[in-house]
Amino acid sequence: MHYAIISEDIDDSLERRAGARTDHLARLEALRDEGRLLVAGPHPAIDADDPGPAGFSGSLVIAEFDSLAAAREWADADPYVAAGVYRQVTVKPFRKVLP
Repeated sequence: MHYAIISEDIDDSLERRAGARTDHLARLEALRDEGRLLVAGPHPAIDADDPGPAGFSGSLVIAEFDSLAAAREWADADPYVAAGVYRQVTVKPFRKVLP
């Protein structure tokens, strides 16, 4: 089943994001390579593809896991969590309908 991992950043998270980005992306690339990643990306803090110094307000990952517990375990091990980027992380089941 797919699970949505919805993360909200702390204020001024850009520097912390930059420090953990390589490891964060490596985990997402592993999910992609396993065919389990549906979509992943950040939420710009402003209405722009490149928010510059405004940074990001959070992230969304939708991927396949064996269970809600497995999705939570994966989310808890995110390098952004360890770096203190996220204020809150919510994990919930997701059912793809379209496209």
